[in-house]
Amino acid sequence: MNEAVKGFWAMVAACVIWGLSGLYYKMLDAVPPIEVLAHRTLWSFAFFAVILAFKGRLAEIWRALAERRGRGTLVIATAALMISANWFTFIWSVQSGHAVQASLGYYIFPLVAVLLGFVIYREALSTLQWAAVGLAALAVVVLTLGLGVAPWVSLILAFTFGTYGLIKKGLRAGPMVSVCAEVLLLSPVAIVVLAGFHYGWWGGAVDAGHFGSDWKTSALLVFSGPLTGTPLLLFAYAAQRVKMATVGLVQYLNPTLQFSVATLAFGEPVTIWHAIALGLIWTALAAYSSVNLRAKRPAKAV
Repeated sequence: MNEAVKGFWAMVAACVIWGLSGLYYKMLDAVPPIEVLAHRTLWSFAFFAVILAFKGRLAEIWRALAERRGRGTLVIATAALMISANWFTFIWSVQSGHAVQASLGYYIFPLVAVLLGFVIYREALSTLQWAAVGLAALAVVVLTLGLGVAPWVSLILAFTFGTYGLIKKGLRAGPMVSVCAEVLLLSPVAIVVLAGFHYGWWGGAVDAGHFGSDWKTSALLVFSGPLTGTPLLLFAYAAQRVKMATVGLVQYLNPTLQFSVATLAFGEPVTIWHAIALGLIWTALAAYSSVNLRAKRPAKAV
C-alpha cells in the first residue's frame, strides 16, 4: 500500500470517527454539555501532551505561544475560544435533539470558509464559487422562513469552525502542537467548571459532578480525549499524503454520517424545508468541488 492510499484511508477513518461521534456524545446525555466539554478539554490536553512528551516535542508548545513576540498566545487563545464554542455547540445539539442542524452546519462550513477567505484575505472567488456561496445562503433563508427560526446551530458551527480554520492558517506550529496549546490555555477554565460541579458553586448539589459516579460514565468522559485527538492525527497524516482536492471531497463523509445518525439512530424529523435546504447545499458543494478539481488539473500539467 503506497503513501497516497494510506493517506486516503486515514482521511476516511478520521471522517468516520467525526461522523459517528454523535453516537458517543448521546451516551453522555445525562451529563451537562459544559461538563462534557470541560472533560473533553482536559483529557484532550493529556492525550496530546503524552504524545508530544514521548516525541520530545513539549518545548514546541511554548515556542508556539511565544510566536510573534508573544502575540502567539493571543492568537492561539482566540482559536481556543472558537473550537471550544464549536465543541460545546455540537455536544449540546446532539443531546438536545438538533443533530440534523449540526450536520447542516458542517455541510455549510466549506462555503463559509470560502467567504471568510474573501473577506479577510481578499482571496478571489470565481463566478461558480460565488454561486455556491449564494446557494448556501439561500438554503439558510429557506430554513429560516420554513421553520420560523434561523438555523442558529448550523450557523454557529459553520462560522466558529470557519473562523478557527482561518486563525490556524496564520500559525506556524503544526496541528498537534497548536491544538495542545489551545487546550492547555482552556484547561484552567475547565478545572474551574469541574470544581464548580464538585463544590456546588453553580447552584447544584455538592458532588454533582458525574466523573466517578459510575465506571461507564467516567470511562466515556476520559475517552473523549482520545476521541478528539485521534481523528486530528489521522487528518494531519492524510493531509501530508493526498491532494487537497481529495481531502475536501472526503470531508463530506463527516456531515453525511452525522445526518444519517441524526435521522436513523436518533429519529430526528426531516421536514420538506430540510430537504430543500439539503438539495441547495449539495448543489452548492458540487459547484464548489468542481472549481477545486478543475484548478488542480492545470497545476498538475505544469
